Amino acid sequence: MADYLYGKGRESFLTGAVNWSSDNIRCNLVDAADYTPAQDTHDFLDDVAGGGIVATSSNFSGKTNALGVADADDVTLSAVTGDQCEYILIYKHTGTSGTSNLLAKIDSYTGLPVTPNGGNITIAWPSDPSKIFKL
Repeated sequence: MADYLYGKGRESFLTGAVNWSSDNIRCNLVDAADYTPAQDTHDFLDDVAGGGIVATSSNFSGKTNALGVADADDVTLSAVTGDQCEYILIYKHTGTSGTSNLLAKIDSYTGLPVTPNGGNITIAWPSDPSKIFKL
């Protein structure tokens, strides 16, 4: 598969519904056996079956957006257990899955897929010019 921005996520950036710098942005580790991504029709976190979400981060820190390139500090998920994860989904956390905008699906990063073993999992965002993603 390929990394991509969700269509409705791109639209949310353009309409101002998502502000990378000030919104609560998080990621989930997701099991592909329980979630089939749909780039142009999935818009909110409630499109992801609850059983597919294996781990959830806290709000990203150190977020930057220079020249339309989204970046943040690396993320550590603590004591992760559950199914193998093939995807990282990035979303705007609102506290309600039906209003939490899906922004990006990532499946090509080093370390994916990952099989949780009860330990910490660190997601080290790439240092290349595209960082987490580029609009």
